[in-house]
Amino acid sequence: MDQLKVIRTVCLFTAHPSEHTLAQLEHLCRALAARGFVIQTHRLCSPDRNGVFALDRRTATPVLFSLGSQTFDSAQEFLAEFVAANNVHCNVDLTREQIDHRHVSLLTTLMRERPSKTFNFAYTFNPVASTPYFPSATYATDGFAIGLQPTDLSDGCQTLQAWLDRLKAVWTELDSMCSAEAGFLGIDPSIAPLGAGRGSFLHFLKRLGQDFSRSVTTDVYLRITRFLTEAAPKKVGLCGIMFACLEDFELAAEYEQGQFPIERAVFVSLHSGLGIDTYPLGVDERPERIAEVLRLVQGLSHKYHKPLSVRLVSDGNAKVGDLTHFGNAYLKDVVVRSL
Repeated sequence: MDQLKVIRTVCLFTAHPSEHTLAQLEHLCRALAARGFVIQTHRLCSPDRNGVFALDRRTATPVLFSLGSQTFDSAQEFLAEFVAANNVHCNVDLTREQIDHRHVSLLTTLMRERPSKTFNFAYTFNPVASTPYFPSATYATDGFAIGLQPTDLSDGCQTLQAWLDRLKAVWTELDSMCSAEAGFLGIDPSIAPLGAGRGSFLHFLKRLGQDFSRSVTTDVYLRITRFLTEAAPKKVGLCGIMFACLEDFELAAEYEQGQFPIERAVFVSLHSGLGIDTYPLGVDERPERIAEVLRLVQGLSHKYHKPLSVRLVSDGNAKVGDLTHFGNAYLKDVVVRSL
């Protein structure tokens, strides 16, 4: 099973990012790799904007950086630097904002000036601390957290319970290893799919005989998220299912067939998911419509006391009805539909 133990992210949270903290992160990743884990990304999250941007400019190591949650006002201050950065992510907390066209302009500026950065950006509502997944990561205290790519562990499983049992075994192994390291914050047990085949959450459900359209009105997702919150040994962060529209390539196919419209994305996010994630956006989509969706997600986040996010992605060219050309290995190209 070792080849299936894929860690999506090892994320170090620090108030003072430096070459020393990068060395700490490298030490953690080496220790995990020595125990048979495949590590996809090394990540660092810090609210120190100057420190993060400086490291992003000068580091030769393939580290992903995050500024964590930022206010709308602060995001306006560093937007130009964010657009120019190499591997910096952030989310803008709109929990208490009166959302209008000004907030949408953050996204439309990215679409116009550097559309690839829409992948690195999200709006958040009631964000939770210490998730290692970007762009929703939020700094609260120094330490480190881990997030798996749990869909890979479903390979060869014939039942849902077999997969969940395998997840628990890996969580327990990780917890035992990481508890010996100073600053271990926990594991975010969220389901983070990627690509096709065993990396796709929908691929596994289909192997179990689940039709996607029918599955959204069954309790299968509720059962999975209940297990995540009850069985994870030291959980932290989001603890839900990422219905990442374009990162799960089989979900992207459902989107193209009209089976994952925005209202369905909102519905599954509300009961088991984490928000609207890598959802395609046409360059001709009306800003007023984007603001409507943001206000809806904000309201639902408040009503159900649930952290939610909105990550809309654009290639900067595709209009509604056009095929995207993201040039991003993590995003499936699709024909864009209207929100």
